[in-house]
Amino acid sequence: MAELHVELVAADRQVWSGKASLVVARTSSGDIGVMPGHQPLLGVLQSGPVTIRTTGESGDGTVVAAVHGGFISFADNKLSLLAEVAELSDEIDVQRAERALERAKSDADAAAERRADVRLRAVTGVH
Repeated sequence: MAELHVELVAADRQVWSGKASLVVARTSSGDIGVMPGHQPLLGVLQSGPVTIRTTGESGDGTVVAAVHGGFISFADNKLSLLAEVAELSDEIDVQRAERALERAKSDADAAAERRADVRLRAVTGVH
């Protein structure tokens, strides 16, 4: 099976690195799926969940991360997701994200509401 090498990096850390068969991310042009052999691309990431279908030694699985802004680059079966902020779904405190969403709604803070919503969608798998 063909694989691509994926690096998900936030401004402050490497979030995830490994082999995958498919990565789905939200860009300024819409959602995009990248598989091995995809045409080279460079795009702007929008806030949204990133889904990575993993392969390799640890077996097939799925990694989901909440990503807030950044860039996506693909060439030679290497995909780089360079995010301003990114957190894996299993790192997200659901109760804290729900409180942040309610607070953002009551404060009419659209940007904070979007961030909290993306975090919750990454955990629940609702895209």
